[in-house]
Amino acid sequence: MPDALTPPAPSALSHRRRLLVLAICCMSLLIVSLDTTVLNVALPSMAKDFGATLPGMQWAIDAYTLVLASLLMLAGSTADRVGRRRIFMIGLIVFTAASVACSLAPNLEALVAFRMLQAVGGSMLNPVAMSIITNTFTDPAERARAIGVWGGVVGLSMAAGPLVGGLLVDSVGWRSIFWVNLPVGLAALALTWRFVPESRAPKARRPDPVGQLLMIALLGSLTYAIIEGPHAGWASGRILFFGGLALAALIGLLLYEPRRVEPLIDLRFFRSAPFSGATVIAISAFAALAGFLFLSTLYLQDVRGLNALHAGLWMLPMAAMTLVCAPLSGRLVGSQGPRIPLLIAGVAMTASGVLFAAFDAQTSNGTLVLGYVLFGLGFGFVNAPITNTAVSGMPRAQAGVAAAVASTSRQIGSTLGVAVIGAVLASGVAGSSYAASFTGAARACWWIIAGCGLAVLVLGLVTSGRWARETARRTAERFSAPREESRPAVSPRG
Repeated sequence: MPDALTPPAPSALSHRRRLLVLAICCMSLLIVSLDTTVLNVALPSMAKDFGATLPGMQWAIDAYTLVLASLLMLAGSTADRVGRRRIFMIGLIVFTAASVACSLAPNLEALVAFRMLQAVGGSMLNPVAMSIITNTFTDPAERARAIGVWGGVVGLSMAAGPLVGGLLVDSVGWRSIFWVNLPVGLAALALTWRFVPESRAPKARRPDPVGQLLMIALLGSLTYAIIEGPHAGWASGRILFFGGLALAALIGLLLYEPRRVEPLIDLRFFRSAPFSGATVIAISAFAALAGFLFLSTLYLQDVRGLNALHAGLWMLPMAAMTLVCAPLSGRLVGSQGPRIPLLIAGVAMTASGVLFAAFDAQTSNGTLVLGYVLFGLGFGFVNAPITNTAVSGMPRAQAGVAAAVASTSRQIGSTLGVAVIGAVLASGVAGSSYAASFTGAARACWWIIAGCGLAVLVLGLVTSGRWARETARRTAERFSAPREESRPAVSPRG
């Protein structure tokens, strides 16, 4: 059979071929990561074309991260079951086609719908690509270097995103930000078909449709209530209904998931302090990042009156610090453990938020740049230890699932960051001049970002010590023992 039809097993790949597989996987990460940072810079231009309100701009971002957070674990388990290469290729097709549809969207509602379709494809890319990398690089040292390269691509996308987005928006128009995905997506698709070997898990996890539906209901209804609350009224019937639906879905997850043999989310993970800490740290850090980018874009373009390219240049110090600090953080985690990077991240992110909240850093060019540098430094140090802390002490068989929960937590954080920051900002500027009231209304938002940084600092300190490691050890022992529940386990059919 030709090689294109029957790719060799990962163990038979040459070193050069393995590097090519890594490059292909990184291409998918680049377009998905760029899509978020580029879109932030384009928000004011999109809002002007569509006549969109602040909640409309929030939905343009959150529609993507919400669906992504809901489907990441489903995509990963499906790829393990039916084939990682196959699901990865389907994801590339869906993501690329949806990107073209986004560029042609006639109105905001269509754009939000196409962004959701984009997220369906995106959910099949990054977690599946990580599984392909892990399966391809079987040597621990090689695998560590490969994951380091993978992490560096995130920093690259943050550094390039504001500049690429600003250049495209100012020269061609905001729709062009989605065109970038077409050639990269098609190239990755062709290279995947030709060079990436197929692989499956020896024992794939069973699907959990009830848990999946409860997760979608929880995240979707909670996000809707937060975004629409300032405009519909927090006590309105619609907001109370969706708030109640979110609460009911959460209770359903807590009651149903422990009864399954292979749940979507194994609640026993949270008995490990490092895992629980990593989950909350991921939510806090990415909520701070999403809120930071959202506020900065609106301030630089709508208040300072900068064009998209100049706004991107102003955010470059933050992105550059993330690019520089991410690999340093990875090396520190490898040599010293996660505590030092998490403490550095927490201090820097908190200081940045306080600088804006208490000292109006955005009103002076010097303090504005300092605030961006501090935040970029903090975020650069926080990402690497999240996955390491999540899988700390976990049995090898559970490490992949633990890492998937950490990835989902990042997307939940991004979704909630834009929803909460946007809702607080909308409440502050309602009924007054937008530009004139922005700085005052944003002050509460900056305090929220500072609070997220403080959560990273405190949890990084508490969940990386001796007591936390002991809880991780006891949790690992529970997974090694036969599963015992006071109630009978639900069958795979639910």
